[in-house]
Amino acid sequence: MSESEQLSPPAPDGGVAEAGAIVIPAEPAAAEAAVRHGLRQLNAARGMRRHLHAVRMVLNALLLLALLYTITLTKALLIPLVLAAFIGLALNPIVAFGTRIRLPRWLTASVLMLGLIVGIGSGVGLLAQPAVGWFHGAPTAIRSFVPKLRSFTKPLEAANRATQTLVSSGSSTRAASPQSTPMSISAWDVVSTAPKVLAAVLSVLLLVFFFLVYGDTMLRRLVELTPSFSYKRHAVTIVRSFQSEVSRYLLTALSINTSLGAITAGMLWLYGVPDALLWGAVAMFANFIPYVGAIFTTLLLAFVSMLYAKNAELEVFLPALTFAAITIVEGNLITPLIQGRSMRLSPIAILLWLLVWGWLWGIPGALLAVPMLTCAKLICERIRGWEWFALIVSR
Repeated sequence: MSESEQLSPPAPDGGVAEAGAIVIPAEPAAAEAAVRHGLRQLNAARGMRRHLHAVRMVLNALLLLALLYTITLTKALLIPLVLAAFIGLALNPIVAFGTRIRLPRWLTASVLMLGLIVGIGSGVGLLAQPAVGWFHGAPTAIRSFVPKLRSFTKPLEAANRATQTLVSSGSSTRAASPQSTPMSISAWDVVSTAPKVLAAVLSVLLLVFFFLVYGDTMLRRLVELTPSFSYKRHAVTIVRSFQSEVSRYLLTALSINTSLGAITAGMLWLYGVPDALLWGAVAMFANFIPYVGAIFTTLLLAFVSMLYAKNAELEVFLPALTFAAITIVEGNLITPLIQGRSMRLSPIAILLWLLVWGWLWGIPGALLAVPMLTCAKLICERIRGWEWFALIVSR
């Protein structure tokens, strides 16, 4: 057999290939089929991955809706718990200082709780009578203020009479306008609401006491559950820094808002506005809601000043304008200077967070929204993979 016959492969149909003929092997066709099969498998895998991604998004959306529904359904339980946690974090440095000077935690916590109870009782005793008196006297004050607006409403009344003359249909009968019932608070309202309020206050105080006494022990047990020593050290660092920063933020915010309330009460007293202490307390609590609280308090002070003014003049709005100037200085100069850049939040994030928690929990949710957002920012800054949230909500 010659060399060309030895090198020639057999024919595909089983015959003998001619000597010297160039025969195309079958491997390229098999490789092409394998490539097509691989592409089909790759496309199928990509389609499956897209379907799984869509299913994951739908499940995450359903989980979020279920979480929001659960938060709304259990707000009677969660609101005292969150409030007690914030109060405990704010008072924890005092208990820790007592521990460093060899005082038992239960003793320091008991003294703090006694002071807190005395403070709450004194505040309620001072503000309850002016608040109830204002609710009872507001309708009378509104009716007495209406004649004072004659100088402003005369042009409007003339235009209204001219319009009624043009569109009068000749009907002599006129429907009687419904009279508004006076706003009042009965003894039954107080008796029926008092047990709920007392139960809520008592639950918050008990939770604060146990957080102060056993909070560090609980955190230590949670840290012990981490798998390795490096994780334990990292968890301890996160918890300690979170505690110190949140405590500093809460105490700073409480000090600033208390000072704002005291300044507002003094300013209203100088202007001769009745119940100045009540409106100062309203300004203090409303300032926990950024932007919205200042706007609400300004409008409320303008309304109250108009009710108790002797004449409807532009000088009536001086207390509201003064308070607006005070809040502008506080919000743009004092608070950023004291709290520092790490505590600053984006106004858009604050408004969206207020909208969500105000919708879920009402007024308590609006009051707790910004502290919760600040805590979430501080936590996300220290957890790997969640830095994006802290970056988005920061200013």
